[in-house]
Amino acid sequence: MPDTRPASDSLGDIEVPADALYGAQTQRAKENFPISDLRFPRRFLRALALVKRACAEANHELGLLPAEKKDAIAEATERLTEDDDLLAEHFPLDIFQTGSGTSTNMNANEVIANLASEVLGAERGSKAVHPNDDVNMSQSSNDVIPTTLHVAARTAISEELLPVLERLEATFSEKADAFDDVLKSGRTHLMDATPVRLGQEFGGYATQVRRGRERVARASGELGEVALGGTATGTGLNRPGRFPETALTHLSDLTGSTFREAENHFEAQADKAAVVSASGALNALATSLLKVANDLRHLSSGPTSGLGEVRLPVIQPGSSIMPGKVNPVQSEALMMAATQVIGNHATITTSNTHGNFELNVMMPVMAHALIESIEVLAGACAAFREKCAEGIEANRDRCRELLELNPSTATALNTAIGYDKASEVAKKAAAERKPVRQVVREMDLLSDEELEELLDVRAMTEPGVPGE
Repeated sequence: MPDTRPASDSLGDIEVPADALYGAQTQRAKENFPISDLRFPRRFLRALALVKRACAEANHELGLLPAEKKDAIAEATERLTEDDDLLAEHFPLDIFQTGSGTSTNMNANEVIANLASEVLGAERGSKAVHPNDDVNMSQSSNDVIPTTLHVAARTAISEELLPVLERLEATFSEKADAFDDVLKSGRTHLMDATPVRLGQEFGGYATQVRRGRERVARASGELGEVALGGTATGTGLNRPGRFPETALTHLSDLTGSTFREAENHFEAQADKAAVVSASGALNALATSLLKVANDLRHLSSGPTSGLGEVRLPVIQPGSSIMPGKVNPVQSEALMMAATQVIGNHATITTSNTHGNFELNVMMPVMAHALIESIEVLAGACAAFREKCAEGIEANRDRCRELLELNPSTATALNTAIGYDKASEVAKKAAAERKPVRQVVREMDLLSDEELEELLDVRAMTEPGVPGE
């Protein structure tokens, strides 16, 4: 059997691998962009197949595509959405390619056309189903690729990220309830501050996750407006008037998410601000998650020289040379994932500045970065919840020990002895490593009854003036 077969496009003939489902345009792009090992995410390619199927259904419904070709295209796209091996083998193109993603759009057109042609009993490469005239009917790369980006990102958010965030929020809320009675030192500027409850800290973590989830959900709603129907420059040339509405009805049915035609196709194809907004919500979430992971890393530091106020689950040895060492590895993994998302946001932000005239020309790298951010956050949050957050325990004795030595509890004395005298107490307590209560007694500043009332630590963790 020959290793290659001939294929042709508007530039002429070219040899492609004999078993390849793609054709001439894909082969040219493969040879033109040997830049990296980065490929479009599988989720993006599955979304692209669904967009092609929705377009075929619309073109048939509008009387443009025969039923047998529509059915063949539908069968071909179904195979692509269900078979990751097909995606891995027949979508070889680099992310760093033409900025419109035309190469990958044509890759999909050629693969779907060949699969559909074989469904009809024709040979691979015969163009019995034509990649441009049939699979790409009523479309352009310039509206298909941005539409696919929105579809892939929105489905990834709803199917992967939001459910994971809901579970992580619930875990932190459960810990907030469990730790509500644990009194400990608060810290500002990394220095001792007035007391808090460990449950309050974990309640803050739960709210950070919830707020982040809400921001991402709002941004996902904005991704429901898509560019399909604008064709080459936003004018809608070569597509029927009812095509966008019809295709997007089918696409919504296929994905389970609602998609609607862009209010203005020139904006939708030239400016990907909705993608920047979605990435911005992910970026904000990443910074919150990094803060939480870092807090837990510090709170669990030790075992003898750190804070040690919480215990994280022991899941693996921490050192290749130090026996018995255990590290906060899940916190570190989440921090690195969050940092990757922050970097991706910079890529996406810069990419959107290159919406030149009627088209953004940085969409492939935007697609890669956005989907990676969603998937990385979903995976990291899931692992962090299961391997770390669920098993966190409070070290009640250590919290009590550090709180007893916290000079900032003297703040509760301000209303009774004044700021200056309370400062003197705090400095003496810190210098001599004595509890504030003991220093006040030694200085004979308050009666025992007054002292007990003012230094009620639980009351210090609620609004109000001590002793009222």
